Amino acid sequence: MTKMINKIIENLHYVDIENPYIILTISILFAYLLFLVTNRIILRSIAKIFRRTSTTFDDILLEQKVFNKLPYLIPLIFLYSLRDVVPFFKSVDRFLIALIALIILISLNALINAINDVYRKSKFAEKLNIKSYAQVVKLILNSVGIIIIAALLAGKSPIYFLSGLGALTAVLILVFKDTILSLVSSVQISSNDLFKIGDWIEAPQFGADGNVIDIALHSVKVQNWDKTICVVPTNQLINSSFKNWRGMSESGGRRIKRSIKINMKSIKFCSDSMIEKFKTIYLLKDYMEEKLKEIERYNIDKKIDEADEVNRRSLTNVGTFRAYVKFYLKNNAKIHNDMTFLVRQLAPQSDGLPIEIYVFSNDTDWINYEAIQSDIFDHLLAILPEFELEVFQNLTGNLASENN
Repeated sequence: MTKMINKIIENLHYVDIENPYIILTISILFAYLLFLVTNRIILRSIAKIFRRTSTTFDDILLEQKVFNKLPYLIPLIFLYSLRDVVPFFKSVDRFLIALIALIILISLNALINAINDVYRKSKFAEKLNIKSYAQVVKLILNSVGIIIIAALLAGKSPIYFLSGLGALTAVLILVFKDTILSLVSSVQISSNDLFKIGDWIEAPQFGADGNVIDIALHSVKVQNWDKTICVVPTNQLINSSFKNWRGMSESGGRRIKRSIKINMKSIKFCSDSMIEKFKTIYLLKDYMEEKLKEIERYNIDKKIDEADEVNRRSLTNVGTFRAYVKFYLKNNAKIHNDMTFLVRQLAPQSDGLPIEIYVFSNDTDWINYEAIQSDIFDHLLAILPEFELEVFQNLTGNLASENN
């Protein structure tokens, strides 16, 4: 291609210079021919070769249209090379070289996008997102490119334009204040590993509660659980508080913290018949045997008569139920026994006595977690009457009248 262009330039010297319009017409026609050849033959050939390869990098180059400006670049280079032969191109050589610089700048932007896409699809993207850095590189590249293009059009050195930026520093800082703050925030996100794409974050002040789907220089996109997209300014998100649930996912356990509120009127000492029934429950068998021996030893040591219900120790239905809940959860294969495990009685409230479960499931998936939690409380609510306990509930309407 280069040899052919040089040959044409040499031959143009033999064309009648008295007819500049002929030279101009031939030059423009040949530039158009170069455009057609590059666009319909070279560009398509490159695309076919890239699609046959097994690598993904060349496919991404095509997707980002890195080579799409090539058909415009080659004819412009050809016309610019004729500036010493064709007077017209000499008069517009600044415009031509500026156009060449602009096309190169656009192609470099597309190349940066392609590199970012390749990185985003790699395994390294899980640890570090470089989109914000790529945007900073593009910002610097475009700023330098605009200065160079302006210098080419004006016929001045780029240093001439750069020397005038000193007086505009304060103005530039004011104009790019948000960009500078966003850049600092992006560095903090990456260096401190605050969050990454795929993390579940919660920032109620911005209405964000879902998965991070994009981290850019100026904004962070969060897809909420209702599938709405929330866009949060990067610097504002870093300057405020937010919750990252990644630790929960990586720990392998998800917290279950829920209470059953017992009607305090149903709490009582266990009768002999209740004790005999509890002994037949598989999960309570060992507990009942050990607890009854402990109570018997205490009463004997203190010489308390069995008829003395005030002074002697006795089992209660709520205490036995709490023990049942503990053993039930210990034997549940879906509960993480190596993490915090509590079955506790909270302070009595106006709406009952709370028996709180504070444990962790071994499945962090939301759907599975909800199913595990529901199964646990389905069972506990259903078995509660076996301990002659009642769940507290506010009675309204006909139920309240019947109760009265």
